[in-house]
Amino acid sequence: MLDAVGLDETDTAVYRAVLQRSSASAKEIAAELHLPVPRVHAIVAKLEALGLFARQGSRSSRVVASPPSMALRPLLLEHERGLTRAHEALVELSEVYRAVAEKRTAADVVDVIVGDDAVRQRVAQLQAAATREVRALVLSDVALLTAEQNVEEERALLRGVRYRVIVESGVLERPGFLDVARESAAYGEEIRVLPALPTRMFIADDAMALVPMHGDDPERGFGALLIHPSGLLDLVSAIFEEYWRTATQFLSLGGAADAGAQADRDLLKLLLLGLTDAAAAAQLGVSLRTVQRRIAELMDRARVTTRIQLGAEAVRRSWV
Repeated sequence: MLDAVGLDETDTAVYRAVLQRSSASAKEIAAELHLPVPRVHAIVAKLEALGLFARQGSRSSRVVASPPSMALRPLLLEHERGLTRAHEALVELSEVYRAVAEKRTAADVVDVIVGDDAVRQRVAQLQAAATREVRALVLSDVALLTAEQNVEEERALLRGVRYRVIVESGVLERPGFLDVARESAAYGEEIRVLPALPTRMFIADDAMALVPMHGDDPERGFGALLIHPSGLLDLVSAIFEEYWRTATQFLSLGGAADAGAQADRDLLKLLLLGLTDAAAAAQLGVSLRTVQRRIAELMDRARVTTRIQLGAEAVRRSWV
């Protein structure tokens, strides 16, 4: 809660524990918070140096908490001043970068990023810096980051950045993909599907794009091209938009009358996107037999005898 002024959760807990009593010793704090006494001694010394604690006049082994308004306000004000200075430096450095960027030659519009860690860092930076929209092409095989490792995507979604993602149909077979897609959709992520894509692609705010430099050859290592604003970036953006126009929307999240209708809609859409019965069962968290039974029931309801007819009827009746 007070990490902005350099205090982690344990530091804050120690300060709060002392704040709630007239005075306390390190042993009392350690017992209350279930912490080792030496660690509490170190935290007490840190908070005392920051002015949050003072020694009790009659017993120097005990500490008392300074009033938050007196102890924390100066720390917060100094932090705010630091942020102001950092923002001013950011503006100044951005102007320097912009002036240099305007003088870029054709050969300067692309930076070569070499190494797995360096590429991961650029992916994270682009998402962290995005303010409006992130667009991505995702291949079936996982390259450098899994969905769980890509924490910057979640942070960007939470602050209102729009995500438009096109995935290969093979991505739909990843365990738990349906649940992840539903959760992300609630924060504004749109997913569309194509049978195959030519490459990975990552575009942030029409300002930068990241594309692979070459294949995943272990001997050469992974690399990427970071594309700056230019005609090349415009071309990359146009390519994404063309794929987006022709791709199929993933799941129609929400809109079904009840859970059963939503489950049927999910099943039909997964099948229409090319998933096998087994893969659809894995995504929906049900057995293969359950999927096959539900397909048979849907065929009876639609009064058709083949799955191709079922797909056509599902579209005609707006079941998907």
